[in-house]
Amino acid sequence: MLLRDKVVIISGIGPGLGVKLAIEAAREGARAVVLAARTAAKLDEAEQRIRALNVDCEVLKMVTDITVRDQCKELAAQTVQRFGRIDALVNSAFVHGNFPEAIESADLDAWRAVFDTNVFGTMTLTQEVVPHMKKQGSGAIVMINTQATRKPFPGEGGYAASKGALSVAVKYLARELGPHGIRANSVYMGWMWGAPVQGYMKQTAAELNLPEAQLVAPIAANIALGRLPTDDDCAKAALFLVSDYANAISGAALDANGGDFMAT
Repeated sequence: MLLRDKVVIISGIGPGLGVKLAIEAAREGARAVVLAARTAAKLDEAEQRIRALNVDCEVLKMVTDITVRDQCKELAAQTVQRFGRIDALVNSAFVHGNFPEAIESADLDAWRAVFDTNVFGTMTLTQEVVPHMKKQGSGAIVMINTQATRKPFPGEGGYAASKGALSVAVKYLARELGPHGIRANSVYMGWMWGAPVQGYMKQTAAELNLPEAQLVAPIAANIALGRLPTDDDCAKAALFLVSDYANAISGAALDANGGDFMAT
């Protein structure tokens, strides 16, 4: 199993990628999955879905706002107190901000709220986890990033700019933490067929009085695989980077988009 006996913290547990990261980590043999989100109900739902797998995986749930340092510190401390270590941190929490919005007329106060979570919150949680990883001499950090930083998508400038900052930060983390046995990588998601995108397609189709398939088809046509990757598959790509199969990988940028964007 990909994550056998590992203790994995996942931030941003929600109806899309976050919960799939938790489920797949448990399915891949994690000894413990630590769930962090601002909403207790989302944590409860994720735990129920993990329990339904009937796998030997402990679950720790903690309501956590990653923009609050004390809560991040407590999340890391409780993880170590209960499980003895932190093998992996998957930074999935995010705020999207206003959409659609052109940069030239963007509400920069709204941008600050986006950066507060996506950059400063993510880095706060990372800073609180790193000392524990240093102490044990190993660990893996993955930033969930977006294809919008590499292939601009109309209206996503603020969100993409915040994630672009993480793209740079992860390279510095990889360089700084490598001597301590800690790896840091990014995975870039494009279109993901899951609850959020399905809801968007359904709403848009209703507004335009079109079949959903008519909206999906031109998007899929631009993807090498000819389909929108599922959020399950994208979660697996992210978890590969925290597994031992990725022990030689740090500071890397992995595109998990079905071939929609291809880096050169």
